[in-house]
Amino acid sequence: MRRSFARGVLSVVGRDSGRQPDHAALLSALPVPVVLLDATNRVRYANHAAEQFLGLSLAQLAQHVLTDLIAADSPLLRLIEVVRESELTISDHDLTLEGPRLHKQGITVQGSPLPEEPGAVLLVLQDASAARALDRQLTFRSAARSVTGMAAILAHEVKNPLSGIRGAAQLLESSVGEGDRELTVLIRDEADRIRALVDRMEIFGEKPIERQPVNIHRVLEHVRRLAQSGFAAHIRIHESYDPSLPPVLGNRDQLIQVLLNLVKNAAEAITAAGPPSGEITLTTGFQHGVRLAVPGSDQRLHLPLLVAVRDDGPGIPEDIRPNLFDPFVSSKPSGSGLGLALVAKIVADHGGLIEVDSRPGRTEFRLHLPVIHEDAGGL
Repeated sequence: MRRSFARGVLSVVGRDSGRQPDHAALLSALPVPVVLLDATNRVRYANHAAEQFLGLSLAQLAQHVLTDLIAADSPLLRLIEVVRESELTISDHDLTLEGPRLHKQGITVQGSPLPEEPGAVLLVLQDASAARALDRQLTFRSAARSVTGMAAILAHEVKNPLSGIRGAAQLLESSVGEGDRELTVLIRDEADRIRALVDRMEIFGEKPIERQPVNIHRVLEHVRRLAQSGFAAHIRIHESYDPSLPPVLGNRDQLIQVLLNLVKNAAEAITAAGPPSGEITLTTGFQHGVRLAVPGSDQRLHLPLLVAVRDDGPGIPEDIRPNLFDPFVSSKPSGSGLGLALVAKIVADHGGLIEVDSRPGRTEFRLHLPVIHEDAGGL
């Protein structure tokens, strides 16, 4: 089967081909990236998924050898050498591919030789990061439910006594000396702070959300205006949008809350690194043909709409990245650790998922959301 597939690929990209046979449409429709290298590691063919994966068009890729795209010490280069030496199909898993425009983790690569063309190697790339993000999303949702139960207990067991403590402090404030009055003000302020924290936790409740078609670009534009008129006034915000995106079935206010939280975090990260002269990039796109399997079930999620918030700040500390969306986890000295937990819950309530990719100088949060199909009138 490998040989017949190889012949099909050669018929697509053969040097003497004056027209595109049907194989080209077949390869272009594949949801996994497929790349053909010649004996010098120059890119001869890449399907549509590979163009998206590598961030370059086929015309641009054809001008590069592989070492222009990935680091010279990448394990992928060694895999390609082994494929050529053994003339066997070789697979490797959980690879990291890094280069000037590329940073991908958890990549599975299969390399196959083409007997009809010595030295040529066909690469099939599979990105497992979205599947892992979905698995983590289910964990985030469970964590949010635990916070919901805790909030219900706190609301009942803590808020009522807090009201009594605050009232007593107010009464004492008017009848004690100046020195003691500072203590009563401290008691009142701390009671208010605890109550505000409990109120924030109550928003994790399992209340159904009202959803309707939402133009995600109008949401992003509203968030950008809010940011640039306040906390991000001195930070450049760059926009790269796909204008043809269909609407999201969502709650406009909650989507604003999610994106405003992410943009605010990005601005704070840039500011904390020094003078606020960095850049935040807002991106949208459409991922064709991508469906994710829910672990432990037959459910398949179609989440083609991608919204990304990227900053060039110092990055998220490595020790908290695995638990970044868990409640009470924060990289800020004064943070409550509920902001990103709430973001993850709202995204999950919309039937989507969120993932993060962070390293020094680049942090990107990606939202994968369902869309409304005009011909179907639903998801």
